[in-house]
Amino acid sequence: PEAKEAFLKAMEEDQKTYEKLTAILEERHRQTFLSEGFSEKEARRRAEKKAIEDARYVLPNACATKMVMTANARSLHNFFRLRCCNRAQWEIRELAEEMYRQVYAVAPTLFRKAGPSCTCGDCSEDKMTCGHPQEVREKYARIRAEAVQD
Repeated sequence: PEAKEAFLKAMEEDQKTYEKLTAILEERHRQTFLSEGFSEKEARRRAEKKAIEDARYVLPNACATKMVMTANARSLHNFFRLRCCNRAQWEIRELAEEMYRQVYAVAPTLFRKAGPSCTCGDCSEDKMTCGHPQEVREKYARIRAEAVQD
């Protein structure tokens, strides 16, 4: 009973902290999206989604997980096309970008056209585009240049 009580109290506190953090982040993200030119409705929608993703870090996690994976070049190209995109959730995007750096350094010819879809053509996100294809292309040009220098 004592351990259960302590556990439930901790969970209640975590939930309160999560809700408070979500509200703070949602307002901050809303302001950012408004300054980027989104409508109030769209800014609120995007801010809510981003805030709940970011705030979940305060929620308990039973254990750390290490990830090991295997993939062929075709699968990696598809992964990079989807997950290096600015529209991807930031954690997976950071992972994908680091994976891209690693494989490009080893096989630049094989991965020279890899990355988000806008780096080698049009954005595949249609109306959901980030609206910054040139910046993304420049970013990936820098990543490629840095990868072969190291």
